[in-house]
Amino acid sequence: MNVIFISPHFPPNFQNFVRRLNGAGATVLGLSDVHWENLGEEVQNNLTEYYRVGDMHNYDDVVRAVGYFTHRYGKIDRIDSLNEYWLETEARVRTDFNIFGYRNDDIARIKRKSEMKRVFQSIGIKCAPGALFESEKQALAFIEKVGWPVVAKPDIGVGAAKTYKLEKKEDLKFFMEDKLDCDYFMESFVSEPIVTYDGLTDREGNIVFSASHRYSQGIMEVVNADSDVFYYGVREIEPALEKVGRDIVEAFNVKERFFHFEFFMSKKGEITALEVNMRPPGGLTVDMFNYANDFDCYRAWADLITRGETTQKGKRPYFVIYVGRKDSLPYKRSHDTVLGEFASLIVHHSRLSDVFSRAIGNYGYILRHEKLDPLLAAAGSIQERVNRV
Repeated sequence: MNVIFISPHFPPNFQNFVRRLNGAGATVLGLSDVHWENLGEEVQNNLTEYYRVGDMHNYDDVVRAVGYFTHRYGKIDRIDSLNEYWLETEARVRTDFNIFGYRNDDIARIKRKSEMKRVFQSIGIKCAPGALFESEKQALAFIEKVGWPVVAKPDIGVGAAKTYKLEKKEDLKFFMEDKLDCDYFMESFVSEPIVTYDGLTDREGNIVFSASHRYSQGIMEVVNADSDVFYYGVREIEPALEKVGRDIVEAFNVKERFFHFEFFMSKKGEITALEVNMRPPGGLTVDMFNYANDFDCYRAWADLITRGETTQKGKRPYFVIYVGRKDSLPYKRSHDTVLGEFASLIVHHSRLSDVFSRAIGNYGYILRHEKLDPLLAAAGSIQERVNRV
């Protein structure tokens, strides 16, 4: 099986996908604009061949690379990066080279928040009122219908970048001056906590394993306030959330892919759909899957790609929590103190790429336990700050 892996070196933990693909017997063909020597030995040792283009944003360069691989190895069976940033490039290549997976016609509904909402509505899933807008006048007309506060976000965007909570006209005026030059989507602000439904599907769209995470606060609030966040995976997913998640998997025709869906969920269990992401969750969440289940989801994905099935099963014997810290914040406990005090709980810790730091921190700790309370207590201590008068 011939698999092109775009950007095989980033993020660092995704190098495990490349390693597992190679271990499963695939011909793994790397494609990026990074020099060979900057890929690192882990990637170099697990690629069959590497093609460096001058600029991954130049589609002609990408086509030449795929053409070269096709001439040398035969038909390309898969192309992926498991990264939101390259979804459109991958779809374009799949369309032009007749490769399995999402193609050009699928991109709008899996990238644009406005299109996602249409799909939610078509299958009867509750979502907040929302609309595209271009001018302050159009924004005010929408707000007159739904009331303050509202959230304005890029119609295509990741990680709450340039997302605004607007509570009054002065906020709207600032937003119109500060926003990106792109399509923006506005929707009613929902104050309920965010929950996720995550997982992996096989070639037929069957869910191989699923997970759900709960956040200490919304990523928009973390980014805008430059604060920190922790989030944890539950051991039992509420039946209502499981049903909605499965309905969305079917509606979006999610096949042989990771998925990361976001919802608001009230204390009464009422679910409001927020958005879909057709990729693994960011940061160290894939590693959290592994620690929660005592399995290897990197291998599960590679198995599904190469064999169409996997023996890796998720039974969630542990609660697992991610705790992020930012270099800019004054924490009471030093890193070494954290490692010593919570040694029995910490299963992984590492510095994160600056790309993720605004949302989930510069450094991350993963802890696990059969019970949730010890993890929540540890998260509070790890993020406890020095009191400054």
